[in-house]
Parts: sequence; structure tokens; C-alpha cells
Amino acid sequence: QVQLVESGGGLVQAGGSLRLSCAASGDTFSNYGMGWFRQAPRKEREFVAAITWRGDDSYYADSVKARFIISRDNAKNMLYLQMNSLKPEDTGVYYCAVRFSRYAATRQNDYDYWGRGTQVTVSS
Repeated sequence: QVQLVESGGGLVQAGGSLRLSCAASGDTFSNYGMGWFRQAPRKEREFVAAITWRGDDSYYADSVKARFIISRDNAKNMLYLQMNSLKPEDTGVYYCAVRFSRYAATRQNDYDYWGRGTQVTVSS
């Protein structure tokens, strides 16, 4: 059974950094595209970043470009999101997701499995 478990969230001051991790199990995740999404209070879940199966291409929401970096370690079945220069508007629950395709995607409906999320809170 496919399982995704996020970790690394927490409380950080504006301008700080956090590194989120997503541990994947239950399938050969090195064959699949993966992504990060987030949901702020009282808002819909939105795309943050996505990466192809080999990690050779990635995509970012405009709001996080040049601040966040998505990466993966296929040998460890791990997905990461390095978040720098954090802003209060980055606050939310961050979810990792996997899609049964080698390519990345920005739409939630393109993803097949989701983790339960990890809370990120950025104070001003």
C-alpha cells in the first residue's frame, strides 16, 4: 500500500528556513513524478513545487520561485522541500503527493496519492 509521510514542519520566524521531508513507501517511487502542495487557513490547497521521476526537471509556483527548492533521493525513496526566506504567507499545511507518471504536474487532480501533511507556521 502506498504511503507518504511528511515531516520537518514547525514554527519559524520570517526570513528563516525549513526543510520538509516526505518518506515514500509501498511502491517504486523512483519511477514517478512527485509534488508539494500547501493549504493555508481558510484557503484552498495550492501547488507549490513538482519534480520529475529522475529529478532532472522541476516546477515552482511563482510565489515560491527563487526561495524554495524541491529535490529527491530515489535511493532512499525521499522527497524534500528546502524553504528559504520564509514569509508569513507561507504558513499552512504542506502535503507531498505522487502521480503514477514519470512527469511532474501542477494540478492536484493529476496526483494519485497524498500524505497527511505537516504544519508550517511563519511568524512575522
